[in-house]
Amino acid sequence: MEKRQLGNSDLWVSKIGLGCMSIGTEEKKATHIIEAALDSGINYFDTADLYDFGVNEEIVGKALSSRREDVIIATKVGNRWNDMKEGWRWDPSRAYIKEAVKDSLHRLKTDYIDLYQLHGGTINDPSEDTIEAFEELKAEGLIRHYGISSIRPNVIRNYVQNSSIVSIMMQYSLLDRRPEELMSLLSEHDISIVTRGSVAKGLLSDKMLESPEIDHAEKGYLNYSAIEIKELHDSVKANILRGQRTLNEVALQFNLAHEAVAAVVTGASSIEQIKDNVRAVNTAPLTDEELTYLEMISKESKYQEHQ
Repeated sequence: MEKRQLGNSDLWVSKIGLGCMSIGTEEKKATHIIEAALDSGINYFDTADLYDFGVNEEIVGKALSSRREDVIIATKVGNRWNDMKEGWRWDPSRAYIKEAVKDSLHRLKTDYIDLYQLHGGTINDPSEDTIEAFEELKAEGLIRHYGISSIRPNVIRNYVQNSSIVSIMMQYSLLDRRPEELMSLLSEHDISIVTRGSVAKGLLSDKMLESPEIDHAEKGYLNYSAIEIKELHDSVKANILRGQRTLNEVALQFNLAHEAVAAVVTGASSIEQIKDNVRAVNTAPLTDEELTYLEMISKESKYQEHQ
């Protein structure tokens, strides 16, 4: 499995990472999924303290404990469950981050976190306070590097200019090309993008492509109508797939074709999904002609200024 450098850090991550949110809470099944990922060459595992009230971190930590030196563990912080566990609130304060990291370390059964990510962010956050917390955690050796998971350009620009983040997790797909407007800026600062949502809630999966109906997307997706999604499906099938590629392959390779993207993080609820995704990223990259065609038939999209 090809590994790529994450920003200007010393972290080299497999070009596909396992998004652990979807592995479930049944420990035996979840562990088998993680082991299948390891066997496939995946070394990058992404979780969050929010997932399953921390149970996800516990499962991930236990499954990876015997391979700790071989893997990159990424988790997230900032969403704080209330006492009744009925909801959460946003808390990017220095005090909370420095408290929460200790709980994550305990659940993950590790002395350090490779990549600690702010799980969101707004322009009203006390970002100086937040950045100070991450920098202190680095100095203390509790984290190796930090990043943010955000789709807000104003938040992203602030962290690019004022912090030492090495990565940004962003939703990116053939149906959502908004991150492209930030790629040059991030490349200039040696900050990598880690993508999520590459199959656009399943709309870019082979299962959806095989459906003769379009009511699966009756509400559309972002600025695409259901009809437009069907038209894009037909165009990709006729001009790119041609019985030689799968739509899942094209969706993941579209992400990886951009230099700013270090890895694509995909979820999996079964071993077969792991194998399918690994096959998709290990096939031949998109040619320049294929990439140009995909960019031509898909819509360029921009973030709203208020974000």
